[in-house]
Amino acid sequence: MAEEEKIVVQTMAEMTAKGESPEVLFWVGCSGSFDDRAKKITTSIVRILHKAGIKFAVLGTEESCTGDPAKRAGNEFLFQMQAINNITILNGYNVKKIVTGCPHCFNTIKNEYPSLGGTYEVMHHTEFIRNLLDTGRIKIEGGSFKGKKIVFHDPCYLGRGNDIYEAPREVILKLDTMLAEMKRSKEKSFCCGAGGAQMFKEAEKGNKEVNIERTEEALTTSPEVIATACPFCMTMMTDGIKHFNKEGEVKVLDVAELVAEGMKK
Repeated sequence: MAEEEKIVVQTMAEMTAKGESPEVLFWVGCSGSFDDRAKKITTSIVRILHKAGIKFAVLGTEESCTGDPAKRAGNEFLFQMQAINNITILNGYNVKKIVTGCPHCFNTIKNEYPSLGGTYEVMHHTEFIRNLLDTGRIKIEGGSFKGKKIVFHDPCYLGRGNDIYEAPREVILKLDTMLAEMKRSKEKSFCCGAGGAQMFKEAEKGNKEVNIERTEEALTTSPEVIATACPFCMTMMTDGIKHFNKEGEVKVLDVAELVAEGMKK
């Protein structure tokens, strides 16, 4: 078994018991913890943090849902219950810096927790990875992605919600790839269909599913890879690829997976 497959991830409780504190807290999120596909994204982020020599920890069983789906679905009371519980735990550990692979968690902790008493430096994993590359803490090479056409789908809460457009694109280009753009991208991007708690309910009646519309748009660029930076987007775009029977031709991969694959050994 390879060395990187034996990485031991400490919890905040374990690290605190030893009188230590992490450089960053990795907020895994519900999808990254329980969804089998998203777990691969989590593993990739852990590999990157480990390779960069980042001292990090997770909350483990102390981590709960940020409350984002409850808030988007209109249950403000449940959201505040979830948020305050998380804030109490985070403040108890004196957490200062958080990295997460989920734009929904990122947006909620960064923009909605401060008014409830939880103020932290919060970074999405694409921003954090770009910084690691810019400072030389990790190095990547194109490898199997060199020269391939990759189209990036902007997650709503990363792009239009928080004006983060360039970080994921800069990381993708560092893999010596050809970056394609959909007709609707960046400020004029289009939702994958999972936002606003739609991930957890059946869609309203219409003539086309939102994720089919978005996947169709991605496929018009003739990509070899559709890159995402959100576990919800991953699910929706993957389902879209299956709808068009393109699984053998087009891969759907998170930016973290691209980087983990391209890291110099």
